[in-house]
Amino acid sequence: MLIYAHRGGAGEFPEGSLQAYLGAIKAGSDGFECDLRLTKDNQIICYHDPTTKRLSKLDLKIANTTLSQLKEQVDPLGFVELLELAIANKKDLVIEFKHPVPSRGLIEKKTHQLLNQYAEQIKSSGIKISLISFSFLATLRNKKSSHQTGFLINRKYLARVSPSQVVAANLEIIKADHNFVLTQKKRGRKVMVWTVNEPEDLILCKKLGIDAVITDYPARARLTLGYS
Repeated sequence: MLIYAHRGGAGEFPEGSLQAYLGAIKAGSDGFECDLRLTKDNQIICYHDPTTKRLSKLDLKIANTTLSQLKEQVDPLGFVELLELAIANKKDLVIEFKHPVPSRGLIEKKTHQLLNQYAEQIKSSGIKISLISFSFLATLRNKKSSHQTGFLINRKYLARVSPSQVVAANLEIIKADHNFVLTQKKRGRKVMVWTVNEPEDLILCKKLGIDAVITDYPARARLTLGYS
């Protein structure tokens, strides 16, 4: 079972920061999970929320603020920096696209273009890129790329309409129905689970044959599972 660092390991570091992702490397995580948004000038940054309010003293709307303005105020991590870090350190990338956004499908388009520019480096590094979203339409757009796609779900019934080869399920779905994983496997799908932090939940996921978990505490997860 692969262990992916949620926003770099949001339980121990400032989420989505370079410090967090460097910490995830040190922790021995198999990969990084990140959230992508477009700035006003269409630059791709790693940022979960639509505004900076929760993570800073400022209240700037990402879609209405240029990258240079954001750099001056909150210094978000650029996606190209994270991509290069993942390639250099051979870490998988799980990329979540946030919707709804004013730019609609432009975030997927620009991300796919960037990934195409790095296609040779990605291939040489051997890392796996997974493109995920709660948006059904975004998932369809991601299926046009050459990378693995995943449909994020927080209700079990949504798995029935998943258009992707990966079901990225909320932990509560798994805990409520252990047979969910087997059902998805029979349909030829992989199962990724978020956000898995407690030891008993990590052990359960491994027992059920989950392919990957996304966790805020990658070092603790590895220790719990007995990974060297």
